[in-house]
Amino acid sequence: MTEHRMLVDGKLVDGRDGRTFDNVNPATEEVLGSVADGNAADMAAAIAAARNAFDNTTWATDHAFRAACLRQLQDALDSEREELRAELVAEVGCPVLGTYGPQLDTPLSEALLWPAAAIESFPWSRTLPPKDPFGMGLTEREVWKEPVGVVGVIVPWNFPFEITLNKLGPVLAMGNTCVLKPAPDTPFNATRLGRLIAERTEIPPGVVNVVVSHDHLVGEVLTTSPDVDMVAFTGSTVTGRRIMEAGSATMKRIFLECGGKSVNLILDDVDVAAAAAGAGGMCFHAGQGCAIPTRLLVPRSQYDAAVESARAAFEGVPYGDPTDASNIMGPLISKRQQDRVLAYIESGRAEGARVVVGGGVPKHLDRGYFVEPTLFADVDNSMKIAQEEIFGPVLCIIGCDDEDDAVAIANDSVYGLSGSITSNDLERAKRVARRIRTGTLSLNGGVWYGADAPFGGYKQSGVGRQCGIEGLEIFTETKTVGWPAS
Repeated sequence: MTEHRMLVDGKLVDGRDGRTFDNVNPATEEVLGSVADGNAADMAAAIAAARNAFDNTTWATDHAFRAACLRQLQDALDSEREELRAELVAEVGCPVLGTYGPQLDTPLSEALLWPAAAIESFPWSRTLPPKDPFGMGLTEREVWKEPVGVVGVIVPWNFPFEITLNKLGPVLAMGNTCVLKPAPDTPFNATRLGRLIAERTEIPPGVVNVVVSHDHLVGEVLTTSPDVDMVAFTGSTVTGRRIMEAGSATMKRIFLECGGKSVNLILDDVDVAAAAAGAGGMCFHAGQGCAIPTRLLVPRSQYDAAVESARAAFEGVPYGDPTDASNIMGPLISKRQQDRVLAYIESGRAEGARVVVGGGVPKHLDRGYFVEPTLFADVDNSMKIAQEEIFGPVLCIIGCDDEDDAVAIANDSVYGLSGSITSNDLERAKRVARRIRTGTLSLNGGVWYGADAPFGGYKQSGVGRQCGIEGLEIFTETKTVGWPAS
């Protein structure tokens, strides 16, 4: 049931020049099928359709209709949930276990429905007190929230469906139209979405467009087009910078959710070895998550015990075939990503870090883009493996002298996306959390995630927030109006 066509102006279409490219299963290295390979002209047509739908239909102003359409899309996706589950495992290489959580079921439970419900409760206007600022008589004043316009949505390959839905829900709920550009590594979930929109919903032609291309520069048309009012991007910080630079020529609104180098901070008032036993969890989905903690900070006084505990955890990480529900880790997305992660591991060795577990390609798997769960000890926070986002199953253990040292190490990063803190004293954990410059934090295993929870980062981890009230407001403009008091 895979869909190879794009969605442009309400129609399922092939690329204008008829080209296609292959979608490859990263666990087996086999071709799953082909998909339309759009070009710049396809993207321009999609942008024109989105512009027309915003400017010349009632989509931006009909709140009830938008809510109904989002619920129709929810029903359509629900009807193909199991097909989508298998498709995600095949093209993303994600463990099937993850599809019962963040890859599929969790976003499908709320990413469209929460924004749909929020349409009526959202503060579309507010009244300011009457005022006479220039001695010309009292003026009544209101502040209105209106859609931004045409939004370019660019999503990565690691959690493609989850990220798409958590952007699409707020974008559409706030009355915008959009053009979605999925990652070329994982196109089928996006083209399926396009087919369901075209065939199973009343969403007007042009409101949602899906353009697939193996050429990343086709996405750049979104960042330079004067007909696109905003770009919402999730991906690497390097690409985020490029989008911000390219969009500056037309003063585009930009939302960026970029890289991370998050910490798992274990404070000295707990059994550090016991807490470090959970370190293997960072290998979930082969570490291909921007919010996954990849630096384990432990008290130096208990460092050796933490390393041995983490060693046992990493040696026991179940990985391999992503269709096997007992595995928490599948392959990396591509040969290119596999090579990139292996190069980081070699740089760690070269800088003097000690490989405790892993460090190469698993010998028992004869195909797929796998890298062994890899644990580094004797890591200094200045090392490349501690500073740069590896995006693989690689954890660095770093010792700290005390709480102040731990906070300093946590903040010694260009990133500030997420992290976690473990302490026997919740109030202490909260005090430490207030000192760490990140957009989200888990305290004692608490989960902050949800369609109602703002997600994004400080520093080079991004600009703006996805989800929550802030994730609705970011897709609106603000207009202030006044008129003589009656």
